[in-house]
Amino acid sequence: MLPAVLVAVHQPVQMAGVLIASLTVGQALQPLLGWVADRVGGRWLVVLGLLLSSAGGALLGVTHDLGMLIVLLLMIGLGSALFHPQALSGVRSLLRGRQGLPTSVFLVGGELGRGIWPVAASLVATHLGLEYLWIIAIPGLVTVALLLRWAPDLPARPRAVGRIRWREHGRPLALLLGYRGTRALTSFGLVTFLPVLWHVRGSSLVAGASLITTIIVSGVIGDLAGGHLADRFGRRPVLVVSAVATAALILPVAYLDGPAVWAAAAFLGPALFLTASPGVLIGQDIFPENRSMGSGIALGLANGIGALLVLALGLAITDATVIRVFWVLAAATAASVLAALAFPRALMR
Repeated sequence: MLPAVLVAVHQPVQMAGVLIASLTVGQALQPLLGWVADRVGGRWLVVLGLLLSSAGGALLGVTHDLGMLIVLLLMIGLGSALFHPQALSGVRSLLRGRQGLPTSVFLVGGELGRGIWPVAASLVATHLGLEYLWIIAIPGLVTVALLLRWAPDLPARPRAVGRIRWREHGRPLALLLGYRGTRALTSFGLVTFLPVLWHVRGSSLVAGASLITTIIVSGVIGDLAGGHLADRFGRRPVLVVSAVATAALILPVAYLDGPAVWAAAAFLGPALFLTASPGVLIGQDIFPENRSMGSGIALGLANGIGALLVLALGLAITDATVIRVFWVLAAATAASVLAALAFPRALMR
């Protein structure tokens, strides 16, 4: 939706990175909110997070002021930050034994939403107008009632239990942020700049959004396979294969045209999301004293780092140079292999 939103608020293409950063930088609060989630227990952060994200999304189409738009994007990002740490801890509380595949199944819901909604939103904007984007918030608001009834009700963790050993966790934490931050840069960079690239080339809004949908929906295969493969072969091979395959497929998606670009996008999705479940579980295993905070670091803080890097990329490009972004994404993704190889063996089981 970025091209249409930028036109609506009369902003140049450089602002695409600013908007994506506004949407995702709030996720950097996830470690703090994960710490809070373990202290208060319950499921209210999950419910409040979904409410904020849905309400913010519903209001996006009725503002034509850049400042208000950024506020709404921050609101959506905060909702995501509230939701994920407690939700992921709730999922793990229900699991026994191997946890990669079940965690992947949970994460598939989010990826399906991220994959389907770009096309849904672009169709609404194209045929009804941006002011009707509130329609896509309805499913989230309906789901709130289901969460209130069936979401896991976590016990509060006593303050005296599980003091966090920061010095012991420093090196694996840095490696996790390096790997996951780079992958967040790649994911957000593709979602941000592929529609912009297609818009610059004169393609339709729906076509650009459909390419994103292809990447994310096909990524469900990677989500499911990543958890299963990590359970069977260990996490390190999954991290390495994902980084190498993603780096190899980014440039074909940027340069190809016709049926070939859709085929490349369909392969890029599984490669890109292969590490979603292993990454979260690594974060939780680094911080067994506070698994919600570990989830928040693996998802939220890493996503915040990726968002800031996307902001920097966006400010450095123009319509004529947007293609260079994809060379940067490919190089950064290839370099993340080094972090995958350096993880302690205990976290790679």
